[in-house]
Amino acid sequence: MLNKKNVNDLNVSSKRVLVRCDFNVPIEDGKITDDNRIRAALPTILQLISNGAKVVICSHLGRAKGPDAKFSLAPVAKRLGELLGKDVVFAADDNVVGGNARAAVGKMEAGDVVLLENTRFRSEEGKNDEGFSKELASLADIFVNDAFGTSHRAHCSTVGVASFVEDSAVGFLMEKEINFLGNAVNNPERPFVAILGGAKVSDKIPVIENLLTKVDVLIIGGGMAYTFMAAKGHEVGKSLLESDKIDFAKEMMAKAEAKGVKLLLPVDTVIVREFKNDTEFKTVESCSIPADWMGVDIGEKSREIFADALKDAKTVIWNGPMGVFEFENFAKGTIAVAQALANVSGTTIIGGGDSAAAVIQLGFADKMTHISTGGGASLEFLEGKELPGVVAVRNK
Repeated sequence: MLNKKNVNDLNVSSKRVLVRCDFNVPIEDGKITDDNRIRAALPTILQLISNGAKVVICSHLGRAKGPDAKFSLAPVAKRLGELLGKDVVFAADDNVVGGNARAAVGKMEAGDVVLLENTRFRSEEGKNDEGFSKELASLADIFVNDAFGTSHRAHCSTVGVASFVEDSAVGFLMEKEINFLGNAVNNPERPFVAILGGAKVSDKIPVIENLLTKVDVLIIGGGMAYTFMAAKGHEVGKSLLESDKIDFAKEMMAKAEAKGVKLLLPVDTVIVREFKNDTEFKTVESCSIPADWMGVDIGEKSREIFADALKDAKTVIWNGPMGVFEFENFAKGTIAVAQALANVSGTTIIGGGDSAAAVIQLGFADKMTHISTGGGASLEFLEGKELPGVVAVRNK
C-alpha cells in the first residue's frame, strides 16, 4: 500500500493548495469531447474546497511547445466550473505564473478555485527547471499531485514544485491508481492473468519481463503476437513483425515454461491483403498466414480460448487491444476480451490507453473494478518502476 501523505493528512484551511491534475482531454472546435479526466479529479478538488482551501490547479494539455491558443485550458476551466457547480477563475496567462495568475491567486478566498494556463506553455516544464518549479511553488503553501497520467514524467509541475512548498500529498485519484495497480502486481489474488496487446513488443519488453515473474497466465494478442509466432517458426506474411525482437520472444517463452506460467498466443488470425476496414478478410490458423496477407485481429477460436482462461481469474490486468480496434471489422477480438472481462467476478484492472478507450466505448466501464487514467504511467508501474511524481511527494 502507498506510504505517502494523502489529502486527508493535510491541514488546508485558508491555505493555497496547488493541485496538479491531468486535464489532458480531447478538444475539437473548442469543445471537450470526453471529460472523464476532469471528472476523475473532482473528489480531490471537492474535498479541498470543503476544508476551506484556496485551490490553484495546474495541468498540461496536448503537446504544446510554448504558448499556443489551440492548447489553452480555457475550455477546461468552463467545464470544471459546470461540474463543480461554482465559478472557476481561469488565469489566462501565457507565462503560466505571470501577472494575471498572481492577481487571480492574490484575490482568492477560502473555497475558491483558479485554473492556471497550460504548464507546457513554458519550455522549462519538461526540463524540470528549478526556476519554473520555484515560480509555481510561490503560488502555494501545499502541493497535491493527483495526475497519475503524468506521474512517470519528472516535470516542474509533477516533481520540481514539491521541493519548494511547506507540505505535499497525493490526491485521491493518484492514491486509488497506485493502490489498485500496486496490489494487483505485488499482492494479487490468484489465478492472476495479464492480457497484453497493442502493436509492438518493443513497447512492452520491461512489462513482459516483470509480469512473467508475477502472473499465472500471460495472454498475448495484437500486433505484438506476430513476433512471438515468428519466434515459434510460424509464417506471419506481411503482419507486423519486429524481427530484432524474435530472440527476446523466444527467451520469454522459455522463461514462461521454466516458471510454469501459461503463455497463450492466438491460434487463429483474421487476415487481410490491404490495411483498411472495407476489404476482403478471412480467418486462418496462426501458424500459416500467407505471404501477401497480414494479421489484423484474433480469430474466433482464440477469443474462446482467451475467454476460457479468464473465467476463473481472481485478478486480471489488461493493456492493449487484440487487433486493429479502430477498424470496426477488426475490433471483434478486443470486444470479445472486454466482454469476457465484464463477466470476471475477481478484480479487473484496465491499464489505460486504447484498452480503457475500448472498454468505455463498448459500455463495459461499470463492469470493471478499475480503469486507469494513465496509459504510459500504468505501463511504467507494471514494469516495476518507481514513478518520479509519486516519489517526490512526502511520506506519511
